Amino acid sequence: MGKLKRPFYFPMTLSPRVLKTVINLWPPFLGAGIRIEHIDPCWASVDVALRLGRLNRNYVGVHFGGSLYAMTDPFFMLILIQRLGRDYIVWDRAGRIDYLKPGRGTVRARFSISDAQLDDIRARTASGDKYLPELGVDVLDASGEVVARVVKTLYIRRKDKGGGA
Repeated sequence: MGKLKRPFYFPMTLSPRVLKTVINLWPPFLGAGIRIEHIDPCWASVDVALRLGRLNRNYVGVHFGGSLYAMTDPFFMLILIQRLGRDYIVWDRAGRIDYLKPGRGTVRARFSISDAQLDDIRARTASGDKYLPELGVDVLDASGEVVARVVKTLYIRRKDKGGGA
């Protein structure tokens, strides 16, 4: 079986500024009203916002749940791809969302991976084993109340150790 190659339009490493621009112009996010507000220069965190608009409002006038999940979907994976580098495979494996209250107005989420978490990931994958961490993020409304809680399960493995993905 052939080796999976990255598409020409998405190289492994991009500057935070370039990735922010690319994702903010990506049609699914643009149409849903999802915007990256800030990416830490060291890739330690990403801040994302979702404005309530005509295209992401559900039948009862609050944020559509699919848009709330979409605003959280790729960011832990992207942070880890950037911080771990080319020696690692990082994939989203699973995700779940708990809707805690109706989302009105602009909602926000901050994704962060600490240096300690990064060290733990490197230690758990040093022998070539896969690691399936669960990483959580809260989606907050303007008053700081939790609208939704999302947990992502990622697949992480060193490329030069072990078997296939």
